Parts: sequence; C-alpha cells; structure tokens
Amino acid sequence: MKTEIILIGGGGHCRACIDVIEQQGTFAIAGIIDLAEQQDHKVLGYPVIGTDADILKFASEGYSFLITIGQIKSAERRRQLFNKLAAAGAMLPTIISPRAYVSPHAHIGPGTIIMHGALVNTGATIGNNCIINSLALIEHDARIDDHCHISTGAMVNGNAQIGNGSFVGSQAMVREGVEIGEQAIIGAGTTILANITAHSTIKA
Repeated sequence: MKTEIILIGGGGHCRACIDVIEQQGTFAIAGIIDLAEQQDHKVLGYPVIGTDADILKFASEGYSFLITIGQIKSAERRRQLFNKLAAAGAMLPTIISPRAYVSPHAHIGPGTIIMHGALVNTGATIGNNCIINSLALIEHDARIDDHCHISTGAMVNGNAQIGNGSFVGSQAMVREGVEIGEQAIIGAGTTILANITAHSTIKA
C-alpha cells in the first residue's frame, strides 16, 4: 500500500513534483494545500484539499508532506513551512526521481526532492528541504545546505559548498572548492570561480 502524501503549493513546481512522484511510485498523492481561492481547483487531476490553516490537522492524521512551493528570490516561505511541519512531527520523505542518479555514498536530507535527470555523485551531502532540479549536477563531496534550490542544468563541482537558503540558477556553474554563503542568489548562466559572501546576488 502506498504512503499518502500531501503537497503544499499548487503552482508550476508542484506540477513538476507530481510527475516525479507518479513515476517514483512510492506515494499516493492525497491532495494539495493551496490558497483559499484555489479550493475548488485541481492540479493535474489532484484536488486542492485545504489551506495552510489545515496543515497541522493533516499532520496529526499521519500524512506525509512535500513542500512544492518554488524558490528563486527567497527560501523563507519554504523554510517556515518545513519548520512548522518538523515541529509537528510530520513525515517529510526524500523524493528521488527514478530518472535521477544518486550515489549510494551520498546523503540526502528529509523533504528534499531530486528531479528527473539530476546527478548526485559520491560523497555529496544535500540538506533538508532542497530542490535539486532537472539535469542538475552535484559533484563528489559537494555540500548543499538546507533550503537550497539548485536549478535546471546547474553544476556544483567537487567540494563546493552552497550555504543555507541559497539559489543557484539554471546552467550556472560553481567551481570546485568554492564556498557560497547563505541566502545568496546566483543568476542563470553565471560562472562562479571564487567564494561568494552571504546574501549576495550575482548575475551573469
């Protein structure tokens, strides 16, 4: 019997996550938490079953959860939801696409999703509540801290470190051994060859 999971956030990232969850085959999507004005809607056939006000009720009923709100400028909303769910003792599984490769010698934290075509190599560590998006590369011994989004086709090379709550845009490249501080934003297509301080915004 599949474990029932509730998705929080019904936008574009949610639809992409649904595709991963359906192909993985471990979870049955019970419904979606979204804004009040979306309560009569469905997302790819799955009903919107409540708002943020219902999260603790569903957590007490034993559902698993995945936060499916996207992240570009700030991780704060995803962070708040994760902390709320964790404090309630909710189950926050790791979701890995069957079309991704994750080394058995890598570590992936709870609430993180590894999407189609992503590659996570040996010794890599990915924290809690992260998005490793389609075709992203996390090389050997890289460290991705909690609440990060590594976007489509981005490359984080060996021994690089991405700080808590940071965003690495599509097809950006982080050189081996480079450290990016927390809550940084690395724009799409950017090449990062030296350390980046916390809260920086870097554009190509």
